[in-house]
Amino acid sequence: MFIGRKNELQFLEDKYRSKGGQLIVVYGRRRIGKTETLRKFCEGKDHVFYTCTESTNEKQLKDFSARMLKKNVPAAKYLREFADWEQAFACVSELPSEGKKLLIIDEFPYMIKNNRSIPSLLQKLWDEKLKAENVMIILCGSAMSFIEKEVLAEKNPLYGRATGILKMSKMDFYDAIQFFPKYPHLEKIYAYAILGGIPHYLKQFDHNQSLEKNIKANILQKGSILYSEIEFLIRQELRETTIYNTIIEAIALGNTKLNEIYQKTQIDKNKLTVYLKNLIDLGIIEREVPVSESIKKQASFQRGLYQITDNFFRFWYAFVFPCISELETGDIDGVFHQVVKPSLNQFTSRSFELICREYLRKLNRQERLPFRFTKIGRWWDKTDELDIMATDKEKNHFLIGECKFKNAPFNLKDLNTLLAKFKPSNNTARVYYYLFSKNGFSDELISFAAQKNIYPVTINQLIDGLPPVLP
Repeated sequence: MFIGRKNELQFLEDKYRSKGGQLIVVYGRRRIGKTETLRKFCEGKDHVFYTCTESTNEKQLKDFSARMLKKNVPAAKYLREFADWEQAFACVSELPSEGKKLLIIDEFPYMIKNNRSIPSLLQKLWDEKLKAENVMIILCGSAMSFIEKEVLAEKNPLYGRATGILKMSKMDFYDAIQFFPKYPHLEKIYAYAILGGIPHYLKQFDHNQSLEKNIKANILQKGSILYSEIEFLIRQELRETTIYNTIIEAIALGNTKLNEIYQKTQIDKNKLTVYLKNLIDLGIIEREVPVSESIKKQASFQRGLYQITDNFFRFWYAFVFPCISELETGDIDGVFHQVVKPSLNQFTSRSFELICREYLRKLNRQERLPFRFTKIGRWWDKTDELDIMATDKEKNHFLIGECKFKNAPFNLKDLNTLLAKFKPSNNTARVYYYLFSKNGFSDELISFAAQKNIYPVTINQLIDGLPPVLP
């Protein structure tokens, strides 16, 4: 069953129904669901879907020719293989189709690897012929830096030719939890905190099995897909894997400031910033700055907190990587009960904050908040920090959020601590407080909230995407 990707599919459908030729670039990190999304888009349409392989240029051309000539194009009557790539690509305009003539080339970087002239050939053919015809060519790739530098960047042949560029990212929380329809609401939060929004990872868990059984069988078990997944990806994308492992593990264990990462890894700071930038480019980590920070200050690599963006990367480096020796000998129960289980609440609290932000973005799009915010994120200064701050462009309205993922209700003391943290510089600004709690709210807090701009959000409201009852 195909889940999610409504926006991506709608984008592709709109391009398919647009007039004239369409040259679309689709890219994103491995396992993000690009191929499955493109295959879903192709359903019910005449198309050619070709997946490139790491093979010689001659073998690639032979395989591509075979796929194209199977479509009963006129050239199939007298050819078994195209003489060259120019002839092969030109054939797309002869594909039989009731709609656009649709060609999808998956893992496009493999095609270019052994023939660097292919982008130039495509550019020439596009400019001279295909852009004026009823064709749609989709170039797809997982090598993100390659696509950005060798296909989309200025001075490259295809620069400016693409009529659409779709950079696919992880699924949001509300799409991801559709993989676990049988899980209670709280279990859905834990599962998302562990696996994140990568469809390939989400598919590994069986929602008919408990969370504990899934963690043991599909992550901690040597030989399972997720057990070695991160090592595979790191080796695919990066060379100095030992150094990158050290950096990512340091961040996963809570060292989020540049100086903390330096102290933990002892990597020269100039080199460290280069490694961090590479990880940011790959979408593995991000640099987070206070939501109110100026653009000039945001540009400094010395400022901000470095966070792992992929939930499963964070889980793997926090719990699997440090315990490889034990897991290699089969001590799955020991690692789960002594390492994973005691820390799972604390680990999930970070993801819980991000889920709460997604909830607020969802309500913001639906205009179901007291005002429409333009920025949302975390905020901190030298003494205090806020899990969530959102504001409008003029900073006349503020939404302050507090996320408690603990085994006790959110109480009035917690609220008073929150209220003391932030005072807007604009005395006329209105401030609204949204409270999120794993274990509900005390009666005293509920009574107090009813008299103020304070909105307690239950776990059920969070998961169902429903606004709190307004006071």
